[in-house]
Amino acid sequence: MSALQFLAADGVTGNLGSVGYGLAAIGPGIGVGIIFGNGTQALARQPEAAGLIRANQIMGFAFCEALALIGIVMGFLFRS
Repeated sequence: MSALQFLAADGVTGNLGSVGYGLAAIGPGIGVGIIFGNGTQALARQPEAAGLIRANQIMGFAFCEALALIGIVMGFLFRS
């Protein structure tokens, strides 16, 4: 029996939205960490390309956060 089936069998279906968002936030959280970690390394190696690196960091951050927002919306839409 999966964890979601166990929660549904116990009548805790109101918490499935928060569980879903928690699972949906893992990927973007890791992605943001990778983006800013590698961006910091790139800035240390090539400080003359700071403007381009920062612009790419901000775009990557926005895309990762959009995935997190989609995850929270899906948690509300598919709530039983």
